[in-house]
Amino acid sequence: MSRAAIRYAKAILDIANSNGKAAGVNDDMKSIVSAVAESAELKEFLSNPTVKGDVKVAALSEVFASVQSETKSLFRLLFENKRFEILPSIASQYNLLFDELNGVEVAKVTTAFPITPELEAKVLAKVKEFSNKSVTINNVVDESIIGGFILRIGDKQYNASVANSLQTLKRELLN
Repeated sequence: MSRAAIRYAKAILDIANSNGKAAGVNDDMKSIVSAVAESAELKEFLSNPTVKGDVKVAALSEVFASVQSETKSLFRLLFENKRFEILPSIASQYNLLFDELNGVEVAKVTTAFPITPELEAKVLAKVKEFSNKSVTINNVVDESIIGGFILRIGDKQYNASVANSLQTLKRELLN
């Protein structure tokens, strides 16, 4: 994460907060993050130096037509400063700052398959042991853990994966 992206994210959060639109801008930023993650073409378009800035502003205004005025102002500011390539970083940083401001912590849950509602309930029960804050779950799929889950909140980790159990058993058998 670049320092510039962090500064832009803090500035847009301050403006959105003072206008009472921080939650709406947070939704905008989430949609920007997911759109860029799902579309390699959009990511390439934003970082392509041969595409003119006014074309990028027009395209972003078309793609994200229903965003808050603060988000549209960010697009214009990035145009003026020729910094469109950091838009995804700004958006993800904004989400982190917004969650931090509202006392929400993000729990990264790594599973071998997409998380089910039953597993999500178990994870949330485990999260209550680590944190007294409100928690949202970010699911990452990694088939190498075989089964179970790995939970990370801040600097704390709880590893309930099958791969970890097998490694532990292997170490015990070798000793």
